[in-house]
Amino acid sequence: MSEQITVGVGAGARYLGVDRVIDLGPLHPSAHGAYRLRLTVTPELVITAAEPLVGHLHRGAEKLFEVRDYRQVLTLANRHDWLSAFCNELAVALAVERMTGMDVPARAQWLRALLCELNRLMAHMVFLTPLSPNAATYREGVQALMEEASGGRIHFMFNRIGGLREDVPAGWTERVATFLSTVDVTTLTVDFAALEGLGVLPYDDALAYGVTGPIGRASGVDFDLRRDDPLPAYRTLGFSPVVRTGGDAAARVRCLVDEVLKSVELARACLEQLPQGPVNLRLPKAIKAPEGSVYTRVEAPLGTSGVHLSSRGEKTPWRLKLRTPSFNNVQALSALLPGTKVDDLPAVLSSFAVVVGDIDK
Repeated sequence: MSEQITVGVGAGARYLGVDRVIDLGPLHPSAHGAYRLRLTVTPELVITAAEPLVGHLHRGAEKLFEVRDYRQVLTLANRHDWLSAFCNELAVALAVERMTGMDVPARAQWLRALLCELNRLMAHMVFLTPLSPNAATYREGVQALMEEASGGRIHFMFNRIGGLREDVPAGWTERVATFLSTVDVTTLTVDFAALEGLGVLPYDDALAYGVTGPIGRASGVDFDLRRDDPLPAYRTLGFSPVVRTGGDAAARVRCLVDEVLKSVELARACLEQLPQGPVNLRLPKAIKAPEGSVYTRVEAPLGTSGVHLSSRGEKTPWRLKLRTPSFNNVQALSALLPGTKVDDLPAVLSSFAVVVGDIDK
């Protein structure tokens, strides 16, 4: 006879009244929040049904946006996914710039692309660290570069409406180039054999749940906004995404590793083509988006990060709706977990990258 158990994921899950806690590692973002999985299991502890239970870290960001002007909105927008802070800021900045018809300087466009790739590299190394502890060295290296450029270690607050807050420090691009030359994914000690065949997410299910990012591409979903809806700088880089068809835990981790190489390649290209010039526009004291609505999206580390901005011509948004990758992606656990042994659950979940704040936005 089947029975139900509730598993908590994350260091804080022990306070949620669960039967079992899965803590995925000291650097895993689940340590900052928690979600639950209601599992139906057989007597042999094989999962036959899974239901993600979220909402324990509700942040109310979308309502907070409505009472802040557009400069203040950026401060909140980088916090729902604390590993994708730069990309989150950028999605909102793009929405306001598109509505107001701003022409962002070329240097700012290229620096944005470069910083997006460094942000992606940092996020992927955080997810890889529980599987390969030496990934923490690369994570620390790229995080130091992001901190040097922005002044922030996690919440960068480097984007501004119309460009960037300021130019990068003197010698920073050379230090980025030096760091990129040290990134060697062959030093990552991931045990792929232990992940083979676990937690398979079929292509059709990935499409049905709207799964994007490395998780979707590991299941054959050939979609990446850096190619399919690129920012200006990406249009000249000839980017092609990493796509695998296995859909299992090993394929998802291999996608993360391969995307590290892609990010290094793109960051080097950005350094080579980085133009001189200003990095921001001179703005009025109060920014007011005209009446109307717009949808913008960027390829964040975990997938499509979208912003639907609706304005009534005031200095605060009437509605600012977030489309976060983790919110869609976590629903797919109900499709990929059936057939998994409970003992294999930590291995499957360690390959399934989500950030709880990105779910409970």
